[in-house]
Amino acid sequence: MQIYLDGEWHDRETAKVSVFDHGLLYGDGVFEGIRVYHRRIFRCAAHLERLYASARALALTIPLPPTELTAAVRETVRRNGKDDAYIRLVVTRGTGDLGIDPLSCARPSIIIIVTDIRVYPRELYASGIKLVTSATRQVAHDAFDARVKSLNYLKNILAKIDAQHAGAQEAIMLNNAGYIAECTADNVFVVRHDRLLTPSPQDGALEGITRGAVLELATEAGIRATEARLTRYDLHTADECFVTGTGAELMPVTTVDGRPIGDGTPGHITRSLTQAFHALVRHEGEPVW
Repeated sequence: MQIYLDGEWHDRETAKVSVFDHGLLYGDGVFEGIRVYHRRIFRCAAHLERLYASARALALTIPLPPTELTAAVRETVRRNGKDDAYIRLVVTRGTGDLGIDPLSCARPSIIIIVTDIRVYPRELYASGIKLVTSATRQVAHDAFDARVKSLNYLKNILAKIDAQHAGAQEAIMLNNAGYIAECTADNVFVVRHDRLLTPSPQDGALEGITRGAVLELATEAGIRATEARLTRYDLHTADECFVTGTGAELMPVTTVDGRPIGDGTPGHITRSLTQAFHALVRHEGEPVW
């Protein structure tokens, strides 16, 4: 494994950050998870656009321009020689003093890791997963915008613990008004009366890259797809449900809060969009090497 750290490559044992890094001390930083399929980086430009937008929202200046950061990502993928992989791209505020003052950090730090990932066991892609509604809420817009993909994932972790305690694989997070926002690490979709619906960023959903690809694929397939304000009722009474994410890809949901979705098996729209997504990632983008 070759890990990029501030312009140099290290193996796993020597890739170290300071205990005074504000990403470690305070969750002060941003990140992206990016997939490599068949030596192609899936929608790298979209991921980096979101990364730079998140950084701007935090008044965090990434110390490389997008062209140079793209080149660093591609070179790290090449050095690791994986046909299929997961990229974790992290930008922290950098090393500073104890105390939250960001001005104590002289320069942000960039980390690029290329490795494998398996969010869910492979067999669940055929049978589907269980969701439960977590008591942990998404942060309200008047406190922090959920479109910022920051290093602070504590609320998501707490919701994931709720899911594990309930014997489910994933948890639904509501916003402060009680509407569906997203899951702990995935966007959520429902199919109702042949319409594909997903929460909007205004309700606390991350503008997921896989989410966007699925909306595009649905439109191309003639499926009516739109953002909508959803409640638990919409999930409990859905014809189909699935979640999307860079790590998860498309995962069918067959149970929500103990209620079967549809006939309790992945639906035909879920299956068709999964097939279309797998076809897309095999051919989109130029090979890294």
